[in-house]
Amino acid sequence: MIQRFLFIALACCAANVQAQQRLSLDSCRAMALRNNKTLSASRLQLDMAHYKVKAAKTKYLPHVSALGGYELTSREISLLSDDQKASLSSAGTHATGALHNDISSALSGLAQQGAISPELANGLGNLFGQVGSKLGSVVDGVGQKVVDALHTDTRQMYTISVMLTQPIYMGGGIIAANRMAKIGEEMAANNIEATTQSTLHSIDQAYWLVVSVHHKKQLAESYLEVVKKLDNDVQKMIAEGVATRADGLKVAVKVNEAEMSLTQAENGLALSKMLLCQLCGLPVENDVHLEDEESTDLVATANVENTDNSVAMENRPELKLLDNALDLSRQTTKLVRAAFLPQVILTGGYMASNPNLFNGFERKLSGVWNVGVVVRVPLWNWMEGTYKVRASKIASSIVQLERDEISEKIELQVSQCKFKVNEANRRLTLARKNVENAEENLRCANVGFKEGVLQTTDVMAAQTAWLQAQSQKIDAEIDVRLSQVNLKKALGVLQ
Repeated sequence: MIQRFLFIALACCAANVQAQQRLSLDSCRAMALRNNKTLSASRLQLDMAHYKVKAAKTKYLPHVSALGGYELTSREISLLSDDQKASLSSAGTHATGALHNDISSALSGLAQQGAISPELANGLGNLFGQVGSKLGSVVDGVGQKVVDALHTDTRQMYTISVMLTQPIYMGGGIIAANRMAKIGEEMAANNIEATTQSTLHSIDQAYWLVVSVHHKKQLAESYLEVVKKLDNDVQKMIAEGVATRADGLKVAVKVNEAEMSLTQAENGLALSKMLLCQLCGLPVENDVHLEDEESTDLVATANVENTDNSVAMENRPELKLLDNALDLSRQTTKLVRAAFLPQVILTGGYMASNPNLFNGFERKLSGVWNVGVVVRVPLWNWMEGTYKVRASKIASSIVQLERDEISEKIELQVSQCKFKVNEANRRLTLARKNVENAEENLRCANVGFKEGVLQTTDVMAAQTAWLQAQSQKIDAEIDVRLSQVNLKKALGVLQ
């Protein structure tokens, strides 16, 4: 039974330790950078920009494409008209017929003149008729063969083509496009840096907010114990007849106020931890414990005398992004100008068809190689290119003005952050002195109350002053931390 009880107790302790997670500032930062959705999207944008750079480089290389097709038509291409086909098919018949008529007329004339006998003329006419008929048939056959040879048979056509294009000069457009892609990659990297610093700034603020509220909660608990002790003393004095009931009611009101302040501190601590868990990518219901919650020294010294505005000018990702935007605008101007400059492209390829045209209209797939140069020269476009280039240059000037304005604002922000750091340090020094004075005042008030020379109102006033001094000290310590974080953010060195 005892062993079972010990096992259950150990299991409960292990579950409690696992439920309460102890975090440091560095671990919170690491989790926030690992789980931040905006930062993950920025990393994906960098990968996308990297692939765009690779895609832009392919513009320098030759591109090969293939094309194929099939076409079925209702009619075929004919190189001869129908009349020409009929003439060629019967060319021998027409020629021998005309020749036979001419020979018959000549023989009849010779017979009438008595040069030859009519029987001989008739025999020779029949002989020429038979020879002409055979010769006409032969010529008709040759003509038909010519007609058949010129038959195209192009109702069904197949074509394939492989084409290679190599840019030789594109007016500087390819170079500008590659530089723009590279600038885009730099912008993506600078965007990651800006998002990282913004995430770290948010996580630092949330972390120190939790620490501040936790110390306020501890302060509320201490104040509640103090006023409860006073209430207990007053109740004893009322019982002895030394104090009045009105004094007891005044102290009771202070006890209720202290309990309300403690409740508010507990609720604020729970909400601030939820915010911190959300920024770290943890479930908001997790019970986390921060290392600096129990620390008595929350101040980290920082030297602001050596910080210079030039550090911000070199490291602020916002300025880097504006520099990238300015370079991108200038490359855009070059790309616009390239569209209105001469362009030269080398082409080459192979094209084949069936039927092909290289051996009559042979029903066979056959083709030809080709190499050529294409030159495009814009002659007149009513100064469209000039207007577009001028507009692009004006856009670059606008970006330059925005960059100068942001630089001035960053210089002002750095100066303000320096003053905030110095002011926070001075406030902390004063707050520590106030705490010492308030503690001494409370000690004297307690001693005077016990000796009967001071009233309960004097003790409650001293307790209120002590509470305010402690609260101001906590606020001053957190302000020193946050002012240092803000200064690093303004300088662009928050890491």
